[in-house]
Amino acid sequence: MASYEYASKQELLTAIHQNYLKFDSEFGCVAEEDKDLMLPDLDKTPAQMLAYQLGWLNLVMSWDSEEKSGRTPQMPAPGYKWNQLGELYRNFYRTYESESLQDLRRQLRQKEEEWLDWVDSLTEQELFVQGARQWTGDKSNWPMARWIHINSAAPFQTFRAKIRKWKKLREQET
Repeated sequence: MASYEYASKQELLTAIHQNYLKFDSEFGCVAEEDKDLMLPDLDKTPAQMLAYQLGWLNLVMSWDSEEKSGRTPQMPAPGYKWNQLGELYRNFYRTYESESLQDLRRQLRQKEEEWLDWVDSLTEQELFVQGARQWTGDKSNWPMARWIHINSAAPFQTFRAKIRKWKKLREQET
């Protein structure tokens, strides 16, 4: 079974929440004055990691909300194409750049709770049957559970490794 495949909605919810908790716990010893510090061999600052997650969680939920309202979501976001993700990420960073690290963490905690409530509101069919939502593509594309995984559980895990590396590099500098 691939890492993005889940046997049930509950298994998906558990993976998201556990990975989120591990990711968030890494920020406990990141100093506020270091939130925007870019270190070698890393592509994001601590604040950018949080902004990226906030941006994607908001986007994916907006796609579903748009479709349920009878509209066609603009993917990945209004004014952006899939080959412009770097620009989209910079927009995420600008959106949250004035926020403190504590506020970013608080917002992500709230957004993760909202995300879990949203996922929990979906049926097993909506989650695991390809094409159950138009925004996920037709039967040759991914089921919603995979979109959910790659925008929450997976990056929480990936960014946990990155923030750990960031902390280790920062420690070596001081």
